[in-house]
Amino acid sequence: MPIRWLCAALRVRGKTELFLVLLFGAGFAALPVFALLPSLWGFAAASAVTYLADEVLHARAPGFVRRLATLQLSRTMRFAIRTVMLLALADRTDAPDAVLIAGLAVFSVHFALVMLYSALHRAISIRRGLPVVVRNLDMSGAGIPQSPPALLYRRVLRKLLHLDLPAHAGLLAALATGEGYPAGIGYALTTGLSVAAVLALLRHFRAARRTPGRDEVIAEVNRQLAGYRPEVALYFSFAAVSRDFMYQVNMWIETLEQLDRRPVIVLREKASFRHLSRTWIPVVCVPKADDLAELDLSGVRVVLYPGNAGKNVHMLRVAEAKHVFIGHGDSDKLASSNRVSKVYDEIWVAGRAGRDRYQRVRHAISDEAIVEVGRPQLSPIRLHADHTPGPLPVVLYAPTWEGWSDDDCHTSLIPMGVPLIEKLLAENVRVIYKPHPLTGKRSAEAAAADQAIRALLRADNEQRDAERTEAAVAAAAPRLQEIQARLDELAGRGEGDHTQQTRDARVPDRSGAAEWQALRAEWHRVFWESRGPVRHNVILKQLPTLYECFDQADILISDVSSVVADFVASLKPYVLTNAHDLADEEFRAAYTTAGGAYLLDRECTRLPEILDSVRAPHHDPMAADRRTLKEYVLGPDHPTSMERFNTAVNALAERAVRDLTDAHPDPHADPDRVFPQQRTASAGLLDLGRAGSA
Repeated sequence: MPIRWLCAALRVRGKTELFLVLLFGAGFAALPVFALLPSLWGFAAASAVTYLADEVLHARAPGFVRRLATLQLSRTMRFAIRTVMLLALADRTDAPDAVLIAGLAVFSVHFALVMLYSALHRAISIRRGLPVVVRNLDMSGAGIPQSPPALLYRRVLRKLLHLDLPAHAGLLAALATGEGYPAGIGYALTTGLSVAAVLALLRHFRAARRTPGRDEVIAEVNRQLAGYRPEVALYFSFAAVSRDFMYQVNMWIETLEQLDRRPVIVLREKASFRHLSRTWIPVVCVPKADDLAELDLSGVRVVLYPGNAGKNVHMLRVAEAKHVFIGHGDSDKLASSNRVSKVYDEIWVAGRAGRDRYQRVRHAISDEAIVEVGRPQLSPIRLHADHTPGPLPVVLYAPTWEGWSDDDCHTSLIPMGVPLIEKLLAENVRVIYKPHPLTGKRSAEAAAADQAIRALLRADNEQRDAERTEAAVAAAAPRLQEIQARLDELAGRGEGDHTQQTRDARVPDRSGAAEWQALRAEWHRVFWESRGPVRHNVILKQLPTLYECFDQADILISDVSSVVADFVASLKPYVLTNAHDLADEEFRAAYTTAGGAYLLDRECTRLPEILDSVRAPHHDPMAADRRTLKEYVLGPDHPTSMERFNTAVNALAERAVRDLTDAHPDPHADPDRVFPQQRTASAGLLDLGRAGSA
């Protein structure tokens, strides 16, 4: 337990990374000791340890590195400490004054050049910043200059600071040999390379000054949008965007691509761009409200919102469109019946359960505003009848996260996650552990439980024919990386910054969808085959997908979340954790999805009995309840969810057109005169949004 908490506090995963952190700390602690003794070889060893551990930790434990920065121990500060200690060692070993003074001058110049380079890099970044970045629109006419090469532009501080290595090595060699020339060679290399880097970047600074201005870029984007004429927009914003949140957008992409009407995706944070899945749909990312107001989205008649965010107000200003909250999954959480949803024209839910959930929020949402459209994303999920069990029962444990506050904490990780896994291992099953992407973001307890579960599964894997399985995993790694590289290429995750990707943006060939699907299927086949039929798996990345994990599983154990509602589509057995040990009747009354679930108490005493539903399928008393619940939660099988969703889009778009026509029958009239009241209200919303974003 102490090690687990220490790992969580230091933001490291497991004993290996904890060892690296301790080695890193010991190396830095040893530097002043060896400098003052003095001990040349001890200092050289400690210095090498700090260099190497620093680099490894950047790759293996970025959370710990960020924690150091908050303590004012940034990378630059760590390099400065190492340099000061080296000069102290030189002084203590009676190095010649010329060597010592030259060293002080060289290291000072080096740090000054690093500062100058950083200033130039920032100036280039600011000048190359675009008000709008796009994908899948032809921006070749915008005149955006080529990005500086990655060698000069990406991770520059990391590269520049390491140019001190020749000077460090030269001075240590000089102290060891008593000769001055090794120090001179090292000093010359450090200074020369630093100057060359600054001069090389200066040339690209001049090129960056030719980047088109705000008005030119927006005008070109509007020209491209006018040619495409979007009718439906998916709008997404989140304050702390990362791949952890982009699943809310990615889950809707294939649905959008199948609509009758032309879709566009509007994002508000540039960080979201790198985690966007492959699509041929035009994507525009507009961080500022003022710039969003300048985009020509006048043809958009339906705007879809997968999440509630403050910046939604900037899109709600578009009075000519109808606004719809579609969410990112139906669940029994409060977020799936939020009163804030009243600001939208309609709320689309999967089935009758979603409608009833909103109706329980009295005086908030009218029944007419709720439309049942199903969940189009669930169509690929394999049904229970088509599933072939393996040699061991496969249990998918997919807990939700701790939530934004303790009031809505539904995760089972904290009260029962670790003992649950221990009992599952005792039952001789195969575990697939897929925590929510946000697990541990707010709660150290949840983070610690997550790390403990991973450690338990790793340890048990070592007992399960580990040598052969790990060999198969290693053999499959190159092929998986090859496929992933091609997937990234198809998704538009190319080299360069957002400006370079916008410069290279073109209208895509839609035929790439077939290759994309084939590659993803191949990736999953190779992945699962290499893992074998008995190995536990911890799933943390975008691949394998959640629905692929559904297909592998015989049974799901989860918390109150949309994962359960989605799993219902498979008709497989599933378990809801009842961490507060409510009476079964009370729990089922509180949570709709519990209607077809086995309920697991906090002490997991029911676990062996529940697993019998997998080991002996004829002992599955909840099977009939799951079939009934599926239609209630997800809607009927016919017409399909995609057909219902598409029909809802078309109907609402036609309603938007009728409302515009009723407001003024002349379609050629000036929209600023036709809808003066709407425009006035929109301006007020926009001003409110600007104030909030400020």
